[in-house]
Amino acid sequence: MASSGIPFLVGGGYALRYYTGSVRGTKDLDVFLRRGDAVPLLEALSREGLEVELTFPHWLGKARIEGDPVDIIWSSGNGVAVVDDEWFTHSVLSTVLGVPVRLSPPEEMIWSKAFVMERERYDGADVAHLIRACHQRLDWRRLLDRFGPHWRVLLSHLALFGFVYPGDRDCIPVDVMLTLSRRLAVESQQAPTESRLCRGTLLSREQYLYDVSRAGYQDGRLAPEGVMTPEEVAHWTAAIDPPPEDDDAHSGGW
Repeated sequence: MASSGIPFLVGGGYALRYYTGSVRGTKDLDVFLRRGDAVPLLEALSREGLEVELTFPHWLGKARIEGDPVDIIWSSGNGVAVVDDEWFTHSVLSTVLGVPVRLSPPEEMIWSKAFVMERERYDGADVAHLIRACHQRLDWRRLLDRFGPHWRVLLSHLALFGFVYPGDRDCIPVDVMLTLSRRLAVESQQAPTESRLCRGTLLSREQYLYDVSRAGYQDGRLAPEGVMTPEEVAHWTAAIDPPPEDDDAHSGGW
C-alpha cells in the first residue's frame, strides 16, 4: 500500500492500541482513505496478487492476503463519517508491522465509532478508552463540530463515560458538558417536530428496520435527512446475517 503512492491511514485495532494500550485485540487491518482513492488502491492490491472486492460501494472494500483480511474504508456504514482531508491533516505518525504509516486521528475514531450500536457489536468501550487515554490531546471543539446535528450521540457517550469512570470525569472539559447540556435543555423545552423520523438506523442497520419498514417512520439515512440512497440502504440491509434458528429474537420478525 505504501509503494502505491495512494495516501491512506491505519485505524481500527492497531490505532486503538497505539492510543490506549492493549485494551483489546484485532482480527484485521483497517485502512482509511478518501473515496476517490478506494478503487485505485483495490486495483493496486489486486495487481500485487491480493484478492479484492468492492463490498459496499458507499463505504467499504476488502482485500485478503493468505486469508488475512484488510478493510478498505472511506466512510461509515451509515454514510455519516466520510473520510475527508481533516483525517489526514490531524493524523499521527507511527509504525505498523514495521512500516511507517499515519494513523487515524482519535477525534475521527471517536466520531465513527460512536455510531456503532448494533445488537452484536457496540463500540462504546472503544470510545470510552479513547477519551480516557487521549483527553488531554483531543481537540474538543473539532470533535463537537464533527458530530454536528448528531450531538446527542456524543452526549450519550460522554454521560456514560462519567458512569464508567466516576473518578475520571474531569477527563471531559466542563465547558463541553455544559455546552451539550444547554443544547439538551433548550431542545427539551421545544415542541417535538411533526415529522415521523427514525435516526436509529444511523446506530444499527438491523434493530430499527421495523420502524422504517412497518411503523411508518422515515429512515434517517435517506435524503433529506441523510446521505444514503435507497439502493445503498437495500444493499447494506441485505447483508445482515440471518438470526440463528434458536434465536428467540427472530420470532417477531421485522
